[in-house]
Amino acid sequence: MNVKVLRNVLEANDQIASRIREQLVAKHVTTINLISSPGAGKTSLLERTIPLLNGRYRVAVLEGDIATTRDAERIEKLGVPVVQLLTGGACHLEAPLVQRGLGELNLDEIDLLFIENVGNIACPAEFDLGETAKVGILSVTEGHDKPAKYPLLFHEIGALVLNKTDLLPYTDFDFEQFRGDFRRLNHGAPVFQVSCKTSSGIDEWVHWIEHLCAGELHFEPHSHSHDDLAGIIQPHQHPHRHHHEGVVRG
Repeated sequence: MNVKVLRNVLEANDQIASRIREQLVAKHVTTINLISSPGAGKTSLLERTIPLLNGRYRVAVLEGDIATTRDAERIEKLGVPVVQLLTGGACHLEAPLVQRGLGELNLDEIDLLFIENVGNIACPAEFDLGETAKVGILSVTEGHDKPAKYPLLFHEIGALVLNKTDLLPYTDFDFEQFRGDFRRLNHGAPVFQVSCKTSSGIDEWVHWIEHLCAGELHFEPHSHSHDDLAGIIQPHQHPHRHHHEGVVRG
């Protein structure tokens, strides 16, 4: 029964995500879905990234969280439109809530949209939000084993930001092990080694965004078949009942 419920949830989500993608493409809006564990540095990365893009791109942010508007308040200080998406307990954003958030924005005045997903590296990878590309963020303090333990995300992403590299000397992060595990899942996505604390590596990440906005990078929408990962990825197994989602305009 759970599998049937899950399939229905994913299919319904994908239908809405497809409509979102069509809408964003028609409006020439490039959309990046940022996915990471809590505390890996999604909001900090945006705080470093957006000032380097402002003036050349009209940027907006959909800020996903389970509760509070604290991250949205940080983004609002950057002078860009931001809408807080509160899931009320759900561990990821889904397309219907994103669609509601887009209704609070004037897409004719946006070139680049960041969707900061709920802090989680498992569930969000399953749900298409109509984005141009998924981007993963991993902090070195989380350990080098995350691609092996959470393969779907690292397979799906178009780029990976390896954050908090200023802390590398204080961790046992094994870069060679990490790179080997990641490349077994994803052969082409660039890895940007950055420090949001020092701004090291941020310029290279921003250049990638510029190429994405120019239409020079292309990614296929998420597929739920996972045939090429058979035996590696175990699909999401719990049905979803989310009754307390909300949108807060910043």
